[in-house]
Amino acid sequence: MKRAVQFTLPVLGLLAFLATWVAAAGNDAFPDISIPDLKAAIAENKVTLLDANGTASWREGHIPGALDFQASKGKLSELLPTDKNALIVAYCGGPMCHAYQAAATAARELGYSNIRHLSAGIKGWRQANEKTEPGN
Repeated sequence: MKRAVQFTLPVLGLLAFLATWVAAAGNDAFPDISIPDLKAAIAENKVTLLDANGTASWREGHIPGALDFQASKGKLSELLPTDKNALIVAYCGGPMCHAYQAAATAARELGYSNIRHLSAGIKGWRQANEKTEPGN
């Protein structure tokens, strides 16, 4: 009986690790969108942007038209398009930032299926010399 316990505990530990890893991988399942592709979607008025950098950052400057996720998350269902297949793009500071996941996940929980991540974030947007606008 002692051998079975010794064998079972490592297996259970491995299964717990794998379950956690799979769940974490699922949270990062939002495909990236490039700055040129995002610019095209903006030009065609075919995207809703979620800025997950926080209200202070959003007020300093955000991609034109982006919603302040922090201030809007309680009424997100009212602000997002009625078409659940509409393009939603979430972004935060840049490639090392993961704050976008909260915004993207909130959209997914509301039933949206076409959610992308601008991994370049606001930092990459600015480095590409793209316009930002201040919030009020």
